[in-house]
Amino acid sequence: MRRLPDGLIVLSGGLEVTRNYDVSFVFRQDSDFLYLTGVEDPGFHLLIDPKRKNSTLFLPRIDDHHRVWEGHVPGPAEAKRLYGVQRVLYDDALPGEIKKARRGHRRAYVNSPVQKKLKKSFQGLPLLSSVLDDAIEELRAVKTPGEISLMAEANRISNRAHGIVMRKTRAGMREYEVQTLFEAECLRSGNRHLAYPSIVAAGNNAAVLHYRHNDAKLKKTDLLLIDAGVEVKGYASDITRTFPVGKKFSQRQKDIYSIVLETQKACIEAARPGLNSATWQVLSMRLIADGLRDLKLMRGSVDTLVETGAVRLFYPHGIGHLLGLDVHDGVGGKSRKKPNPTKVPVRFAADLEAGMAITSEPGIYFIDALLNAPRLRKKHRDHIDFNRAERYLGMGGIRIEDDVIVRPSGPPRNLTTVAKEIPDIEALRRNA
Repeated sequence: MRRLPDGLIVLSGGLEVTRNYDVSFVFRQDSDFLYLTGVEDPGFHLLIDPKRKNSTLFLPRIDDHHRVWEGHVPGPAEAKRLYGVQRVLYDDALPGEIKKARRGHRRAYVNSPVQKKLKKSFQGLPLLSSVLDDAIEELRAVKTPGEISLMAEANRISNRAHGIVMRKTRAGMREYEVQTLFEAECLRSGNRHLAYPSIVAAGNNAAVLHYRHNDAKLKKTDLLLIDAGVEVKGYASDITRTFPVGKKFSQRQKDIYSIVLETQKACIEAARPGLNSATWQVLSMRLIADGLRDLKLMRGSVDTLVETGAVRLFYPHGIGHLLGLDVHDGVGGKSRKKPNPTKVPVRFAADLEAGMAITSEPGIYFIDALLNAPRLRKKHRDHIDFNRAERYLGMGGIRIEDDVIVRPSGPPRNLTTVAKEIPDIEALRRNA
């Protein structure tokens, strides 16, 4: 209401989506609607009237047929208690309530479903969706203590599930069996939603950044990369670990893993208020480039390896992203956008702020499509020893990812406690 005082604000929550014929996907609420209401069921609407300083929640009117097949849905009195809203009405009252509330407003801020379905109810008021989206994204960027507690709980569950995976994974299993270990623990906690589809990638499959097949057989000489997290009341965890399917890392695996780990620890330490996200990205690229130089996979100055993009052949993604009700939360709203102080192109440059939840997830990958691309080999022949790099093809990739909360001062709070030091991982694997 304070940010958008000059217009009526109306949002529709999500609806069930058909999977096939008469079967729906498991419902997950629209994140903006969930943020403003806490409602996890489909078919709800919210009207916020800044002029009169009130809000009304509209719930679907359920008949006996629905109750027989789908069960209980809160009525108005129960919904008012559950969600703390001032007024609750059935959704068939929404058009009339909009017509009454629109008086005195010069515009309406609506989300896309409202614009599509209820346009007539606004009788010519300009309907602004992008302004509303940006205002909510701005609010969601900095987390409240309550939000952080939910994210901490999501991490506690995911930490436990990742630990089970590290202890129980064996050579000869299929990737989907490892996935089952993780996801069973999440369900056991009472949370049925994952924050995103689990990535379980053994050996060369880990060179595919968003690998989804999860069906290959694990070999004793493989590394296994698992990127998986549960969500609690919509709030995500996003954790990646890479560990040997056998008892120990090979020396070559250990060399690459150590570069990624030290890069991650340095980037977590650096994640403080005022740090520009582009500067943070460049820090991670410099550290990885320097480590690969030590292994003689790259040559030349660190500045050159970063500015020419040569290091991108081994590290083709960003150091992290905002985390919240979406695993890749928005970038914090247009007002946070800052000039990029570096020569490296990034999707969005903004300063970190206390209360932001972010991931730190550097990685090194040996991707055939990059290392054997004629154009890239020609462009970076002075900076990459391609013959040496080819010897690593088949290792796949190594990524280590933690979820952290930026503090007002000092290093951030790390919510992720899964083993990541080499001795700790090998101790778990010895007992596997």
